[in-house]
Amino acid sequence: MALYDITDFGAIGDGLTDNAPAIQKTINSCSENGGGTVLVPSGKVFMAGPFDLKSNINLYLEGNAKILANPDEMVYTKSAFKANYGEGSIWIGGENATNVTISGTGTLDGNGVAFMGPEEKAAYALKTFDTFDRRPHLFTPVNFKNLVIRDVTFKDSAYWCIHLVGCNDVTIDGIKIYNNLKIRNSDGIDPDHSKNVRISNCYIESGDDCICPKTRREYEEFGPTENITVTNCIMKSTSCSIKLGSENMDAIRNVLFSNCIIRSSNRAIGIQNRDEGIVENVMFENIIIEGRLFDDVWWGKAEPIYVTAYKRQPGNARDANWRFAKGQTTGKVGPVRNITFTNIQAKSENGVFVGGEKGRISQIRFNQVHLEIEKTTKYQGGTYDLRPSDTIGLKRTLTSGFHIEEAKNITLKDCSVNWGQAKESYFGHAIAVSDSENILIDGFQGTSAFPEYDVTLFKNCLGIEIK
Repeated sequence: MALYDITDFGAIGDGLTDNAPAIQKTINSCSENGGGTVLVPSGKVFMAGPFDLKSNINLYLEGNAKILANPDEMVYTKSAFKANYGEGSIWIGGENATNVTISGTGTLDGNGVAFMGPEEKAAYALKTFDTFDRRPHLFTPVNFKNLVIRDVTFKDSAYWCIHLVGCNDVTIDGIKIYNNLKIRNSDGIDPDHSKNVRISNCYIESGDDCICPKTRREYEEFGPTENITVTNCIMKSTSCSIKLGSENMDAIRNVLFSNCIIRSSNRAIGIQNRDEGIVENVMFENIIIEGRLFDDVWWGKAEPIYVTAYKRQPGNARDANWRFAKGQTTGKVGPVRNITFTNIQAKSENGVFVGGEKGRISQIRFNQVHLEIEKTTKYQGGTYDLRPSDTIGLKRTLTSGFHIEEAKNITLKDCSVNWGQAKESYFGHAIAVSDSENILIDGFQGTSAFPEYDVTLFKNCLGIEIK
């Protein structure tokens, strides 16, 4: 395979020169001549503004090689979301490419802090902008086919790190993502209207969601997000480690997460449907969870598992062009159904939350889900986080092991709830169910947090069966 060294095309690894023109020239030459390897040599830092990947290339970063995002935000001129300029720009991009690989043991560094405002106690402040938020997403491939990302380290993205837009046949294996835990919106991997995506053996730290399948309205031409597998990954998030949604105007379906570890996360597993699309046929199995509370600036309230379907809060004229259907400032929410959780071990400061608008949530199964709830941080609990929704944002109520409301056909089989030594006054029932029907509880073990609370509480429910 032909080798194209970026230094042969004028790249200078001094950490100061903008090498985007040289890197782009190398990529173009490689692709136009039948493909090959674009080499980023070791031991140097190649600062660069935006550039695009092309078909039939392998961007190979040798060990100790780094491409560093140019800190000058004015060089980022392409919106990550077409005519919506309010949610970032693109650093490394490309459109309609096939047979693209990013590999090697070097680093792609998004230089995230350079695009932030002052560092505050819980998070970096976001800079104000008039119409264009120029914070760059690190890698945004649009309509790529046969994309492979292997072994590379991604670091300090200022916005989403890997945003797969309309991609098909994607393999992501053995990569590391170290995003700043105080940078908001620094998602790890976001499959958006993408299909047949395999993510394995990755380590991801993020100030937002680590892995987040979704369907954004700006790219509706690419259809649903479906056929996604994630296995053998370790994740840590100041927000939600695994999230489906909240943007979902089409469908998210046929998704499997297995053999993962979630550490020190504000929410571990979240299905957060806020738009008219459907979420269905999703399985989570063999997962170890460690959750904890963080500051209110971050969505989540230490829920180890969170399944919700609430319509998004009303918007404004700007939102009518992208957040909702064209010309609308309000929307509706689609159903969440056929979701299974199996063999989950979770320790956190909160319990499982299932809730949504009437008739939106059904066929949720919990098999061998074991919870231990204990106070471990200074942050106030007794709250479930429903943001962003057209209802109360932070819902204050007793913390239950399983809190279920407005749901149908729910099964808890061989599950358990235990309370740690550090208990708060707002810790309550093992199971609390309201306004729901067809609830099966089979082989449950556990107690309430305190004797004054019943183990189970049912309000306005039909079809409760306990075995």
